[in-house]
Amino acid sequence: MVRPSRREYYAVLADTLPAETLVVTSLGNASYVWAQLRDRAENFYVEDAMGLALPVALGLAIAQPARRVVVSEGDGGLLMHLGALVTVGAIAPPNLTVLVVDNGVHAASGGQPLTSASVDLVALARSVGIPRAERVDTPKRLKSAVADALTAKGPTVLGLVTAPDPDGVAPPEPFVPVVVKDRFQRAIGAPRYVPLDFGGGRLGSAPPVSPS
Repeated sequence: MVRPSRREYYAVLADTLPAETLVVTSLGNASYVWAQLRDRAENFYVEDAMGLALPVALGLAIAQPARRVVVSEGDGGLLMHLGALVTVGAIAPPNLTVLVVDNGVHAASGGQPLTSASVDLVALARSVGIPRAERVDTPKRLKSAVADALTAKGPTVLGLVTAPDPDGVAPPEPFVPVVVKDRFQRAIGAPRYVPLDFGGGRLGSAPPVSPS
């Protein structure tokens, strides 16, 4: 069986997600391909922080309970921080959908094989208390699975059987982490954190929201 590409899955996702969905993507092509297909202020692109897309998305799902949150994490990144998946099972945020790109390699760092490629991440999700977890092997199935997840009252984990894509693509514009963060804060109406001297800080007024 020929595995679908990340772009094929993302194209379906771009056509399926409501405009107000908050999307968190992990480093490398996980963010670059998504930015090519659907760049908007409601996207949070994680740069140079492998395995932290799910923790960020989990925090968002808790802080923004009225919004649907979708995160695209790699299998290698998920293995780095399995505690985040355990926490998802324990807290069970009803508005979180986790897409695990199951390509068996560390794509962002050159395509090295996973040391734990035999681990069944979908079964692992079920074992930590996430019953809505399934393996997805076609973009067509992703479309219906995401539609179901967006109306579910509990977290969903979808393991996307994907072909490796070790050759990096370019986003529409180079990512500047501070710009990505500020744009995203405006999109969700989050107050701006103002750092002060001696390690302290305060929350400022929420920045104005500009059109996406």
